[in-house]
Amino acid sequence: MAAAIGLRGDYDGGMVRATAKRSKDGPQARRLLALAAIYDGARRTEAAKIGGVGLQVVRDWALRFNAHGPGGLIDRKAAGQPPRLNGEHRAALAAILESGPIPAIHRVVRWRIVDLCQWIFEEFRVVVAKQTLSRMLRQMGYRKLSARPRHHAQAEGAIEDFKKPAAGQGPPVARETGLISWPLERSGR
Repeated sequence: MAAAIGLRGDYDGGMVRATAKRSKDGPQARRLLALAAIYDGARRTEAAKIGGVGLQVVRDWALRFNAHGPGGLIDRKAAGQPPRLNGEHRAALAAILESGPIPAIHRVVRWRIVDLCQWIFEEFRVVVAKQTLSRMLRQMGYRKLSARPRHHAQAEGAIEDFKKPAAGQGPPVARETGLISWPLERSGR
């Protein structure tokens, strides 16, 4: 049987427990308490029970603790999948967005996300989802703009008739009779 991996010499059980007490991260505190038990002379099996894990995981914690100290026991964010579009792709995408579509070539009069996904596939043979491209364009500083919808049979002055009058204006009768005075006169209080 191989010898157990030793823990750092610059910590002891009390210091590790104090660090666990100050920690705001629950999983890190649990890992630190398991390692504190090892510092106090407990077997690795007992430390695994304290941490609620197996022996291999306790070994991994010991390696991370030895390499990075207590900060090495904090859960790290996974790296995730690398982006599908590299810098060259993004530069070409920005250039096509700035120049706008050519209807005879691109068969569209304005760029939609779906059209851009198709263009990227035709140009670079890279498949990008609509949501991913939308997020990427937002990161590049572009925003989705759309014209305000307008009914095809709407009369030109119909909207103005429904707008509220500005302050100090009222029906013509009120203005003519002097019931509304503009600007409003205040008494000198």
